Amino acid sequence: MTTKHEHYYVPAQSAWPIIGAVGLFLIAFGAGNYVQQLKSDGGSGGIILLTGIGVIIFMLFGWFRTVIAESMSGLYSKQMDRSFRQGMSWFIFSEVMFFGAFFGALLYARMIAVPWLGGDSNNAMTNEVLWPGFEAVWPLLTTPDGTKTEAMPWTGLPLYNTIILLTSSVTLHMAHVSLEQGKRSAITVWLGITILLGMSFLTLQVEEYIHAYQEMGLTLSSGVYGNTFFLLTGFHGMHVTLGTIFLIVLFLRVLKGHFTPDKHFAFQAGSWYWHFVDVVWLCLFICVYVL
Repeated sequence: MTTKHEHYYVPAQSAWPIIGAVGLFLIAFGAGNYVQQLKSDGGSGGIILLTGIGVIIFMLFGWFRTVIAESMSGLYSKQMDRSFRQGMSWFIFSEVMFFGAFFGALLYARMIAVPWLGGDSNNAMTNEVLWPGFEAVWPLLTTPDGTKTEAMPWTGLPLYNTIILLTSSVTLHMAHVSLEQGKRSAITVWLGITILLGMSFLTLQVEEYIHAYQEMGLTLSSGVYGNTFFLLTGFHGMHVTLGTIFLIVLFLRVLKGHFTPDKHFAFQAGSWYWHFVDVVWLCLFICVYVL
């Protein structure tokens, strides 16, 4: 009696991971140089940063195309599907840890470092060695060199963006339900609305940044408040951008007739990622804007 083993596809060697690593290096190097050159007249940091972003987008579409071709060719088995689910789960867990580090830095600065500098606990003499007029309050709106800024209110654009992202979670869920029910037209409508909401969020965030820099004096060099504000909101915006690209790829696949009610993990993975991004924004909105 012969035992029938399940087929397991082993992908061929690929250049996409190397291309992605190069893109990430250019982003990190370009962003670091761009921040250093904000107060200077020149520099190539911004160009390197944009080049890195372009490389990452090229890598994403190229790698997606390869995986889609393998899937549509019937090369994947149930074991591969389980591997994809485990991989996506661990990826989202790593993203939770990534944002956890930044939320931890914000909590440390707000709840421990600032009170400590103001003389809290056994550091009664600490505030005497800081700049004159230092007040241990959050947010810190004055830097040691006297630069003044304003706190970003939770009303206005941040509130609009919160409503937009929460709505996008509902529309994406409706698209997923429509897919499970085999309603192709409804999928395209709900998914298209979700993509438009994601783009609207990014547009409003750019407008918020322009307002912060030009009218509020809130920049990356505005002390610890400016640092934590732009790091948290900026990295989240980057994740919304990646999530929107993910949804656009899914939308194109839906138009080509891909996915069935029983086989659509790629769509489910995109849904997981988008809902994760929405939950992070809700936490960010409360911790950065409201509290």
